[in-house]
Amino acid sequence: MNIPNFITFLRIISVPLVVWLLLEGNFKAAFWIFTIAAISDALDGFIAKRFNMETELGKYLDPLADKALLMAVFITLGFNSIIPNWVVILVVFRDIVIIVGALVFDTLTGSLTRHPMKPQMVSKVNTTLQLLYAGFVMAVTGYVIDVVGLDVFIDVLMVLMVMTTIISGVTIVAEALKRWSNSDNERV
Repeated sequence: MNIPNFITFLRIISVPLVVWLLLEGNFKAAFWIFTIAAISDALDGFIAKRFNMETELGKYLDPLADKALLMAVFITLGFNSIIPNWVVILVVFRDIVIIVGALVFDTLTGSLTRHPMKPQMVSKVNTTLQLLYAGFVMAVTGYVIDVVGLDVFIDVLMVLMVMTTIISGVTIVAEALKRWSNSDNERV
C-alpha cells in the first residue's frame, strides 16, 4: 500500500469516529477530524499525481472514501436535526443513484472497468461545496458561532451545494446514458 492509498484508508476509518462524535454531540472534535479528512482528500490526490503513485486501487478507493465520509456526515447531521432532511435525502439519493448506476452499467457493459469516467469539474465543485457546507455547519454548531450574516452565508452555501448536487447528478446520468447508447451501437 503506497502513501496516497494509506491516506485514503485513514479517511475511510475516520468515518465511524466522526459519526460517533456527532451522535455524542461533540461537534468541535467532529469538525476537526472531518476537516483533517477533507484536507487528506486533496493531499492524497496531490501526492499520487505529483509523485506518480496513482494506482487502480486508489482510483476506486478515493471516491469511495469521499462518498462514505460525506454520506455518513450528512445522514448524521440530518438525524441530529442540524441540517434539513430534504438536503440529506438529495445528497444521499444522488450518491446512491451514481453508485448503483455505475455498478449496473459496468455489469451490463463492462465499459467502466475498461474506461472509467473522468471526474467532471461540476462534481469536483460539488464535493468541495458539500465539504465546506458540512464543515461550516459543524463548526457553527460546535463553537456556537453567532456572527451577523453567518446564517445567510451558510444558506447561500447550501443553495450552491444543492444546485451543484443536482447539476452534477444530471450530468453524470447524461454521460452514462450517452455511453450506454454508444455501447449499444458498438454491439450492433
